[in-house]
Amino acid sequence: MSDSSRHDADAVLARLNFTLPPDRIAQTGAEPRDASRLMVVRDAITHHVFRDLPALLRPGDLLVFNESRVIPARVMARKPLTPDGHGGQHGGGVVEVLLLREEQENLWSAYLKPAKRAGRELWLGQPGGTQHRAEVVGVLDDGARLLRFEHDLKPHLDEIGRLPLPPYIVAGDNDDVWRERYQTVYARDPGSVAAPTAGLHFTPELLSRLEDMGVERCAVTLHVGAGTFRPIQGSVADHTMHAERYAVGGQTAQAINRAKAEGRRVIAVGTTTVRTLESAWDGERVRAGEGETRIFITPGIPVQVPDMLITNLHLPGSTLLLLVAAFAGEARIRAAYDAALADGYRFYSLGDAMLLEREAAGEAP
Repeated sequence: MSDSSRHDADAVLARLNFTLPPDRIAQTGAEPRDASRLMVVRDAITHHVFRDLPALLRPGDLLVFNESRVIPARVMARKPLTPDGHGGQHGGGVVEVLLLREEQENLWSAYLKPAKRAGRELWLGQPGGTQHRAEVVGVLDDGARLLRFEHDLKPHLDEIGRLPLPPYIVAGDNDDVWRERYQTVYARDPGSVAAPTAGLHFTPELLSRLEDMGVERCAVTLHVGAGTFRPIQGSVADHTMHAERYAVGGQTAQAINRAKAEGRRVIAVGTTTVRTLESAWDGERVRAGEGETRIFITPGIPVQVPDMLITNLHLPGSTLLLLVAAFAGEARIRAAYDAALADGYRFYSLGDAMLLEREAAGEAP
């Protein structure tokens, strides 16, 4: 990022800062899912309900979804008991583990609370259930630990883990409820530690209505990491994006490239989909394939692939707020967030949604 882009992004982030009353942070999702509110942000702002989406789209539009599925990555662990030299034992303290991703076979990156140094042993699992031994074998630059397991942990996560929820959701005790609610209805590919939340508004019935009216649909995968909740601290230029794995299939790439060639609108469902499409863009077309991305979209970096974006309302000081400003334009996003604050919109992962139109090239900021 150039010096001028860095300073511009810092200034944009400062101008987009806002204070959000705690009671505006959604703690539960709308029921049914498509009963959430939807703000449409073009040159003018209009207000709708999410189930109105078919009236806002047109036949031939192409919706692109992120099909990543949230895994039960929050696991409780215990330190092993060891003799205390007096006929008793000590240790056994509880450690909270947030599994991030499997880096190599049976080797996971994870955040530990409290953190543990390399060489320590942990036993993961529910009290009274099967326990899974792990050894801390390394420390990453961001403080995450590397855990080496003796076997494949993935088949056991449903038994021993809980769904990880964003830190601002406080009513998260009922894991059975969250396993269904904090998951899109079309999620397929396990690997995320946070939901691609723009998709939480869709119901099977709404998807069927869109299909019936001629809206096309395809999917990518980007496994969302814990870094999605990490605010920008200090200069934008100093912020490091966590690497996230993505995949774009051949049929998806063909569908997107065909829509663009035919002048049909490509509509990204969620910022993770935008980041995937921009990562797969080679300057002329979207390329099929798999990879890792650290792409950081800020004002001054043009978005090439999607024409519209469905997204939730994001945290102040976040990379996602900069992304939507880069997509729709700072002035539109300022106006949209002012309207959302004034008109009772619900914010963050379980809150309401926006449908943003991409700012035209050369349009005044």
